[in-house]
Order: sequence, then structure tokens, then C-alpha cells
Amino acid sequence: MTSPATRRWDPETALVAALAACVSLGAFLFYFRHGGVLLYGDAVAHINIARRVFDSRTPGLLQLGTVWLPLPHLLMIPFLLSHWMWRTGVGGSIPSLLAYVASVVGIFRLVRGALAFRSEPDTVARTAAWLAAIIFAANPNLLYLQTTAMTEALYLAWAIWALVYFTEFLDRPSVDDPHPSSSLRRCGLCLLAACFTRYDGWFLAAAMCVAAAPIALRAGRSGLGVRRAWGKFVITALAAPVIWLAYNGITYRNPLEFANGPYSARAIEQKASRSGVATHPGANHLPVAASYLLKSGELNLAEGGWQKLWLAFLLAGVAMIMLFERCLWPLLLLLVPLPFYTLSVAYGGVPIYLPVWWPFSYYNARYGVELLPAFAVFAAVVFYVLGSLLHNLAGRTALAAAMVVAVAGSYASVWRQQPISFREAWINSRTRLALESELAANLRKLPPDSILLMYLGDHAGALQQAGIPLRRVVQEGNHRTWKQPSDPEGEWERALANPARQVDFVIAVDGDPVAEAMRTQSLLLIAAIHVNGQPAAFIYQAGPRGNQTR
Repeated sequence: MTSPATRRWDPETALVAALAACVSLGAFLFYFRHGGVLLYGDAVAHINIARRVFDSRTPGLLQLGTVWLPLPHLLMIPFLLSHWMWRTGVGGSIPSLLAYVASVVGIFRLVRGALAFRSEPDTVARTAAWLAAIIFAANPNLLYLQTTAMTEALYLAWAIWALVYFTEFLDRPSVDDPHPSSSLRRCGLCLLAACFTRYDGWFLAAAMCVAAAPIALRAGRSGLGVRRAWGKFVITALAAPVIWLAYNGITYRNPLEFANGPYSARAIEQKASRSGVATHPGANHLPVAASYLLKSGELNLAEGGWQKLWLAFLLAGVAMIMLFERCLWPLLLLLVPLPFYTLSVAYGGVPIYLPVWWPFSYYNARYGVELLPAFAVFAAVVFYVLGSLLHNLAGRTALAAAMVVAVAGSYASVWRQQPISFREAWINSRTRLALESELAANLRKLPPDSILLMYLGDHAGALQQAGIPLRRVVQEGNHRTWKQPSDPEGEWERALANPARQVDFVIAVDGDPVAEAMRTQSLLLIAAIHVNGQPAAFIYQAGPRGNQTR
């Protein structure tokens, strides 16, 4: 499906990369100037998880934790060595910005190569590739997410390039070719990275391993190289889940700690249920879960009536591949997020709340951006099939213009109401940021060499705003995680039990482990912070500074 000419870094591809870099930088400067980079609480958490790998009282890779996969944090670390990049969040944004450029180039190369059909891509194929790249690159929600430390942009880059190399592997002159393709090895490495970025990658890796199996099985005796390449591909693609399960088993004595541990999505849902919060829509109901994901996908592309157009593009593109262009079947792997998130919502305790459907709120609405590559590519397939039927330049030009107008109208509707991912971040962050700003202002008043006790799971942003190094904070990661259910000799446990002997000041937020532990302590309250919509925060003096055992 991909001609040799389309595999090179040619001037056309370089132009796509240059334009994408300009758009990426422009979007970042806009949102950075308007304070949008650190709106997502998860973005703040990602940055501080990466920071505490080297800035902690117990630095090391164990600070990466368990629920979130490690690669995004590891990629941020070189940039977060800068104190300014940590405080501003810029260090967490850089990997996402680079990933955005890579993913735009990947979409262009994927479509142009897939439509080349073993030859040089014609005008219609090239136009379709540009159309797909424009739909993907200009999406307002992706433009916002790629300015943050969220992991969606990074994952999309790995997933798209995995599919690029997968389609190139399938474009072999013969399955009996004894020389295994380097494309399959590259695909495996991209899948390895995707699996260490988001759990979506595990599902994609399994799907690609299954999809490549028939090719290896059809190889004859002379196809030993193909079968060996496929075997290495499977080992590479599935190595990340195996390593992560082993890491959780060794570190937390539970291989599924990330899935059913106290910080997992399922545990959070169970806690919400005990507090009287209703079960989220789609729980234990696959059709409803699928409809919420599809709706979130539509909301990430358009508002109002424009959404029906994108659903039509998606369905038409799938139908055209299945009925007329079956050689494009690998592109159907772009639909993998649909079953993954459907299962996650239905059975994994992962809710999606949308402002247009019950409960009329915002939570994980950004997940719909995972379907953006499918919408972009299948719209391009529709253009390609229809454009191929038109044998005159005027007809093809009119078709291209109509689709560009449709994209512009859709995205204009998004900009008018602001991207749903930005609205989600802004609405859910207002009270949290207010609390963290007030808390940071109080923390700046403390002696610069004091040691603090604080739970970082919820409000690490206060320390980030105050510029307080994490090595001055005793937090929940400062213990030996393999000591279950707790580590009596760990600095965290000892500080909770007797803060006067371990720290100078205690920061407790109602409902967190520090606040629970302080119920049995008699400490001097020096500040109380109350913000509507947030639990109260308290700062205690733990003991005379300089006289405690550190």
C-alpha cells in the first residue's frame, strides 16, 4: 500500500512538519499567555510525578507510582530539571508539542502512502493526505491538549506511527520474501512506547499482533524471516504490559495495583459510590458506554448540527473501505479506541460526563480526541473515493473546497464555544486553583529551610506555585512500597504518627491521609484556608524548628 517514494523524508513531508511546528508553537504561546497550560489537575500531577523522580526526599524511579504509565513522566524529566520550567509547566508541555508535530506528519504519511497503491501517489491521493493532515492538525481540542502535560497527544503520535509502519510492512512484494521488514520492527517499538504511555496502547498492540498473524502464517518455507520478524514484533509489542505487571507485582505485591489499587479508577468510583454519588452513565451497559464515547468524539470535532456531518464521514469511510477499497483494511485499526473506551466505561470504572447528556457535566470529555485520527483519515478516504470518480479538475477542486468549508465550519463552531477539552479543564479547575493559590501564598511565608508534611495526590500545584522543592516535603511516596499494607519505618508513616519529631509544618486538606492522621495530634494551627467548592486546608506548626529528628 505504500510506494518506496512515499517512505522518504521528502520536501512535501518537510513542509507538513514545518507548518505543524508553527501551528503548535502558536497555540502554545496563546494558551501559555492566557494561563491554560496548568488547568488540568492531571497535568499538574504528571509534572510533579516526573519532578519527584529526582526532587524528593527519596528520589528514584519508584516515585513514578503505579496508576499512570511511566513514559510521559520520563520524557518530561530532562525539561523539568529547570526550576522555571517546572513552576510554569513548560517542561511538561514540550513532549506534547513535539508529539503533535510528529503525529501530524504521521497522519499525512499514513494517508498518502496508503492511497498510493504500490505506485507514486497521484494528485487525488496527495490532496487526500493534505486534507487528513489539516483536519487533524487544525482540531481545536488537540491544539489545546498538545500545549499541556496531558498524555493524549503523546499517545496519538506513537499510535499513528505504529500504524504507518504497520501499513508499510503489509506492502511487501511477497509474503515469501525471506528478509523481514524493518517497518515491522519500527512498528513494534512504537507500540512499545504507546503501551508505556496509555493503556489504550495495550489494546492496540493486541489488535496489531492479531492482524499481522495471518501474514506470518501464510508465509511459506522461504518466509522464515517473516515469521521470525512477526515473533520479535509480538515480543516487543507486548513487552510493556508484561514489564508493568511485573513492576507492580514486585513493588506493590499486586500485579494489578494500577487497576484495582487504592488510586485506581475503579477504587475512585467505589469511593464515590459510598459517598452517595450515582453510578456513571454507561456502567455495565456497553451500548450506552459506546454512545458516550462517540458523542465525546463528535463534541471534540464540532458543535450542534455539524456533528452529524462527521459521523457521516466516519461511517461512509468505513463502508467504502469494506466495500470498495479492502486493501485499506489496516486503517480500520484507527477505530480501536472505540472498543477500548467502551469497555473501560462499562466495566473499568472510567466515567465520561458530557455537557449535552446526563449528568450534564464535564469529565473525561477529552477522550473523544482519541477518535480524531479515525475521523480525519476516513474523511480523507471519502474524498479519495469520490475524487477518483471525478475525472476533471474542476469537479475535484469543488469537492476539495466543499470539504475544507465543512472542516472550517465545524471548527469555527468549536472555537465559538471554546474547545470542550479547554472548557472541561477550566470549569473543573476554578476552585482547585483558588485553593492552591491561597495555600501557596501561605506556604511562601514559611521559613525557606523548613520541612513539610503534605499529601501530594491532590494539591501538589500549591507547592509548584510556591516554588518549594519537593525534597523539602515528606509525602506519600517516601516509603518502601513493597512493605504492605504500610512501612512502619518509612518516613511518610513516621511523620504521620509523630509529626513533631519529623517535620516543621503540616499541611492537611480535609479528607486526605494527613488530615485523618492529624485528628489524633495536638498541633498549633497557624492558618486555615476555606474556598467554596473545595475541602478546607490547614497549616499546623509541628514542633520547634531545628530540634526535631529529621
